[in-house]
Amino acid sequence: MYELSREHSRELLKTLHEVEIAVVGDVMLDRYFWGSVSRVSPEAPVPVVDVDDESYHLGGAANVAANLLGLGARALLCGVVGNDTSGTMLKAIAREAGLSDEGFVTDAVRPTTVKTRVIGNNQQIVRLDRETRSDVGSDIVDAVINVLSTRPTLKGIILEDYNKGFLTREMITSVIAMARERNIPVFVDPKQHNIDAYVGAYLIKPNRKEAQELLGSVLTTTDDVQRAGIELRERLKADNVLITLGSAGMMLFEADGEISSVPTVAKRVADVSGAGDTAIATLAAMVAAGAHIREAAALANVAAGVVVAEPGIVSITAQTLLDAVIDEVEVQR
Repeated sequence: MYELSREHSRELLKTLHEVEIAVVGDVMLDRYFWGSVSRVSPEAPVPVVDVDDESYHLGGAANVAANLLGLGARALLCGVVGNDTSGTMLKAIAREAGLSDEGFVTDAVRPTTVKTRVIGNNQQIVRLDRETRSDVGSDIVDAVINVLSTRPTLKGIILEDYNKGFLTREMITSVIAMARERNIPVFVDPKQHNIDAYVGAYLIKPNRKEAQELLGSVLTTTDDVQRAGIELRERLKADNVLITLGSAGMMLFEADGEISSVPTVAKRVADVSGAGDTAIATLAAMVAAGAHIREAAALANVAAGVVVAEPGIVSITAQTLLDAVIDEVEVQR
């Protein structure tokens, strides 16, 4: 694969303060109720949670933007929220994190997507989803394209699709067409229902499960994964495809036909939640900073290995990534 250099990694990270990357996707508000369980309800055979705390966090595409900020890049987050209290709260949390709310579009006929998790005795008991999956209208698409068009310094765009109706075919094709006109690389976290709309992206990053759904075949062996990556890249006319494989690392397929395996560097796994968000944020940031795609993939792999070692959804930071790179360089030696 690619042998990382701590010196070059440090230089790439130093340049990120000059880099602006847009994240266009399904933004969500993650809400948590934390408490303890010591009894069962007399009304039904369910645990009673005595709530001790309540917290709110950036979720979905907003977590990708949070990872970009952690690396030191500037992030423009574009998504739709409802005209409701949750939307107001999501925008406030984004501003507190250092994100501009310029890219948020309010749709009065749909609610803000909220994921509410109830945690009892450090174990998730139930998740409550409030959302609408219907496609947004052309007016929302036009508003997003207008915001992106006013950013002359954009170095990359991430399409973060959670299948919540924001990334419609019209939105995807409009963003990619605008980006190609301006020679801006587009990085895609895909979903099956929009597969053919991603044609022309710089990089498509499905995980194994998503690749199987996209192609309708089971990917068991290394040969299966290689055939899938080649087929996806040709079908979508993408410059690159990166299939993430969990504990088996990643496999990168480049436009020149080069195929590279990226073995995992995770030393322990506490929680895989958010690893994909960290990976695509790091990929886009490193490419925008001037890294070769193989180096960017290697750094994304290291970043993902860092965040899975921590419980809950955490963001990568420039320092934790650099520390992990230094550790990995020592291992390579």
